[in-house]
Amino acid sequence: MKKILVFTLATIAFASCNSKLAPVSENAIKPTVVTQQTPNDTDDPAIWINKLNPEESLIIGTDKEAGTGGLYAYNLDGEIVNKVYPLDRPNNVDIAYDFILNGTPTDIAIVTERKQNAIRVFSLPDLKPIDNDGIIVFEDSDLKDPMGIAMYTNPTNHKTYAIVGRKDGISGSYLYQYELQDNNGVVTAELVRKFGNYSGNKEIEAIMVDNELGYVYYSDETVGIRKYYADPENGNEELAFFGQDDFKRDHEGIALYKTTPTEGYILVSDQQANNFIVYKREGSNKNHDHKMIAKIPVSTIECDGADAVNFNFGSKFPNGIFVAMSNGKVFHIYDWNVIQEQIDKQNN
Repeated sequence: MKKILVFTLATIAFASCNSKLAPVSENAIKPTVVTQQTPNDTDDPAIWINKLNPEESLIIGTDKEAGTGGLYAYNLDGEIVNKVYPLDRPNNVDIAYDFILNGTPTDIAIVTERKQNAIRVFSLPDLKPIDNDGIIVFEDSDLKDPMGIAMYTNPTNHKTYAIVGRKDGISGSYLYQYELQDNNGVVTAELVRKFGNYSGNKEIEAIMVDNELGYVYYSDETVGIRKYYADPENGNEELAFFGQDDFKRDHEGIALYKTTPTEGYILVSDQQANNFIVYKREGSNKNHDHKMIAKIPVSTIECDGADAVNFNFGSKFPNGIFVAMSNGKVFHIYDWNVIQEQIDKQNN
């Protein structure tokens, strides 16, 4: 069994928060916080809300080196306060709330461990492994290498699913969807669905789920963003395919910011242009018709992954957070108000 180490605040030697970044556009918005550096190569963040003490919420992010990668927890000042190490090329991470584990609602972080062909599950906020050393995925396929992951919790029956992408796949069954289950305090998974069209051009990595509205979005890199129902019982019809003409090259990380129970913004990384392209969550005419409404230049370089949350985290982030990976082994954390100002400016 591979030994996983969990490091708390007292055992971590901090890197400088003032790491030198590559040049950015003079019009790019600036982050409120830049996190401390990881040893290798950051890839994807997720935001965990501490509902009892919001200012102690965490950014969970991956450092994707083969053999010596890790899963990192940052406080809202960008300091590394915990990590799981080593992981074998962890790629993307997402979070699910109130998963029932041994009868107790438990928040969990789920990360793809690419070189082990597995997904890993850790409890939050302690990052304790609860998966018996990993859950193997894509067992019935020669096309493995899990990369992207997004979590869906059905609001009616409370079933929790992991939707997993990979380095390569077959159109129509590129994504595998697993129902997570509790086996006496150990998380297991059952394959319940294969779906997802694929252009064949590059890969599908960035995946995002809208829990309340029940949709899953993913980036078919260099081609566009595809939209499906998140619940396997609703079928595999492609509901939308958008953003084909809005990007310089790669469609990458996807974040969702909710302004109401049914409205908000979808933000997608225009990786080579260092922009985020913004679409209405509800679509035009509320009919899966997602047209670009803003193009926001950001300070991140070659951004792979992003996340956003509308929540009052205190005086620094009263209307929520937008966080994005950047070259330089860091994540950039933005006050949502700065993002909203750009959206409003381009729509007035």
